[in-house]
Amino acid sequence: MSDQIFEQAGSHEPAEHPKTPKKAAASGWIGSALEYYDFFIYAQAAALVFPDLFFPSDNPQVAIVASFATFGVGYAARPIGAFVLGNWGDKHGRKNLLVLCMLLIGFSTFCVGLIPSHAAIGIWAPVLLVTLRLVQGFAVGGEIAGAGSMILEHAPFGRRGYFTSFTLQGVQAGQIFAAAIFLPLAIMLPDEAFDSWGWRIPFLLSAGVVLAGYIVRRRVPETPAFEEEITHDEVPPAPIVMAVKENGADMLRVICMALMNVVPTTVTIFGATFATNAVYGVGLRTSDYLWITVSGNLVAAILIPFVGNLSDRIGRRPVIIVGCLASGVLAYPYLYFVSHGNLPMAFLFAVLMWGIVYQGYNAVFPSFYPEQFPTQTRVTGFAVSQNLGTLVTAFLPAVYAVLAPPAPSACKEDDKFVPDLVLPSGETCRSAADAAEGRVIMVVGSITLAMTVIAAVADYFARETSRVHLNDLGAKDAVPVPEAEYLRLRAEARSVG
Repeated sequence: MSDQIFEQAGSHEPAEHPKTPKKAAASGWIGSALEYYDFFIYAQAAALVFPDLFFPSDNPQVAIVASFATFGVGYAARPIGAFVLGNWGDKHGRKNLLVLCMLLIGFSTFCVGLIPSHAAIGIWAPVLLVTLRLVQGFAVGGEIAGAGSMILEHAPFGRRGYFTSFTLQGVQAGQIFAAAIFLPLAIMLPDEAFDSWGWRIPFLLSAGVVLAGYIVRRRVPETPAFEEEITHDEVPPAPIVMAVKENGADMLRVICMALMNVVPTTVTIFGATFATNAVYGVGLRTSDYLWITVSGNLVAAILIPFVGNLSDRIGRRPVIIVGCLASGVLAYPYLYFVSHGNLPMAFLFAVLMWGIVYQGYNAVFPSFYPEQFPTQTRVTGFAVSQNLGTLVTAFLPAVYAVLAPPAPSACKEDDKFVPDLVLPSGETCRSAADAAEGRVIMVVGSITLAMTVIAAVADYFARETSRVHLNDLGAKDAVPVPEAEYLRLRAEARSVG
């Protein structure tokens, strides 16, 4: 593929500056991989280590809820970051935004690895953890929107879905790196060593990877669309006001579609605790469950570019709708097999639910969301809407732990489940755990399905944008290119990219 693509004047594409889709896609992939490596090692630690290390309690339900609530705090900071950083990206450029995001999240993640435990410094341990989590979430609030917008605006017409999908392939790769580092540590280190210092290693390693990502992002040129805005003095003074005024309905639909974040939240965050925490009585090992995370992300990373390309061929909406509904239905069998400790079937349905069908949504939203907005408000509209939607799902693991709690704390001795212990109620711990597992299947499965249905309905009522030129995106009266003409232009784009 040529490093530069020049659009013709009058083509409804930015024509005053060259597009560099290869560099933009590489920057989005690498940056997203590195930043979500940082973000998801926290997710792994919140599920596997932090309940006992930073939130010790005689009641395991309280420790689990507190740990997951801290994870949710990061999501609560995302809309604030989206507002501030989205505004920055629409007024000062996509490139500057992405460099800033990387430095913020790298600093906060490295510092998490230095925090002493609750046993060492008491209440200051969770206070410091929450503070750094807020910085992390603030930075991530602008990452996906900035990366997606940059790649979209560099991509040739007819191939936007394909190129922007690399943003999410990078996200999956980051999660693979996070789980792949936790996995050998969890296998090779004794539990005491892993809980004491082993979990810190992935956080401290983030310093090197963030430096590499910073170097890559500094070398990517600003997008032609934003350069034209600067040239013609069209940068809006208040992007969020303009976005709400002109594309408020689009923002609402994106908020509803972003509820699809319930799927990775259910599988990777709550699912890890449900499968491995002794008081749920499932009995899967941490290392076993981490293999599920690695395998699901690996399959997803392979599929994502093909799904993105499919959305260029048949449209964004049908691909997203199928991904939403199918992944929601698969939540029930996935949770059922986890509850029975059936690792092979849990593995299979995790890969089906999250690694395959969920990608119908996951691979396409990086192009579909920014296509709902014009260049002037693209980063702000995308970032604020998406992060408000994910905020709704952020505290679901804590809600799940409240609505579907584990067996009583008496059922755990020396971090092991005691199935034959008779509780004051007269039932055994095994019976209590079985009842808890049934609640998890119904409560968590039903909430997951309900949110995926809402997302599918919102997608159905959104505008199809795959055949709309870049300069016309965000306009309610935008006319799609006729199919025959679109196929011709897409073929030309494929010949040079």
